[in-house]
Amino acid sequence: MSFTFEALLVEQPEPKRFVRSIVRRTAGDLAEGELVVRVRWSSLNYKDALSATGHPGVTRHFPHTPGIDAAGEVVSDASGSFRPGEQVIVTGFDLGMETDGGFGQLIRIPADWALPLPAGLSLRDAMIYGTAGLTAALSVQALLERGVRAEDGEILVTGATGGVGSVAVALLARLGYRVTAATGKPDATPFLARLGAALVIPRGELVANADRPMLKERWAGVVDCVGGDTLAAAVKSTRYGGSVTCCGLVGSADLNLNVYPFILRGVSLLGIDSVQCPLARRSAIWHKLAGEWRLPQLTDLAEECTLDDLEGKIAAILEGRLQGRTVVRLD
Repeated sequence: MSFTFEALLVEQPEPKRFVRSIVRRTAGDLAEGELVVRVRWSSLNYKDALSATGHPGVTRHFPHTPGIDAAGEVVSDASGSFRPGEQVIVTGFDLGMETDGGFGQLIRIPADWALPLPAGLSLRDAMIYGTAGLTAALSVQALLERGVRAEDGEILVTGATGGVGSVAVALLARLGYRVTAATGKPDATPFLARLGAALVIPRGELVANADRPMLKERWAGVVDCVGGDTLAAAVKSTRYGGSVTCCGLVGSADLNLNVYPFILRGVSLLGIDSVQCPLARRSAIWHKLAGEWRLPQLTDLAEECTLDDLEGKIAAILEGRLQGRTVVRLD
């Protein structure tokens, strides 16, 4: 396989300096793996921006192509699991971290990282969801499995304009929950209302008095995408028997919290991971997103860009200026 393809390449010409450019690469530049996929669509996630700017917690070896999401057609598969031309989606595992990812028109990966595209989704639709949508859906599923019902009361979503948060707001509203969206963006209310939020509150209101051991009970459940003080305040204000999912650290990786919400109110804190999520659970969630959980507002969630546009989008997501999802067209 000798044809060339375009990719965003991050290089490190000297310590602590990273340079991004669109280059031509060949299949020989890619890592070993059974499955070769022609990528048609990807998406931009916060983790991609960290990888593109050399964050050592995501990527340590350069040159490198970020992109933790990819959707496209199989070129070849030495494992025999997929046939040429079959449409697949790839999210998580090591894609876009140390393995060249979806910001290139070709990827080569282990075959067990891929899933067949579920009926009911286009490749573009799948990347509107992407890792963010999968994470949001896993969070909602976790609340359902803990018995959090729509009639139990308000559900809080923090970081609600981000990729995970915006999909979580829309999914919960789709399932009949009354959603309160917390955001640091004062102009985001119309966007969140279109997704189904019943109430939008400023982030400052949520974390007010967060240094207290306990706060007034309010939330039947929480999808937290922020971490830090935001997560601590959410846990402290969750109602008796409620559950809080945790999937993000943009606020902070540290959690200043005591045990009172857990031993006095029976609150559950549920960690959500979409990177190493088993394929069977991953597949079940993707089929829900394609079917009974499919969002009518899916196109409202996303804006589209090309590889050439990514430089500005990477800066914007790191500065918190994006809302919803950004899909990347690789054709």
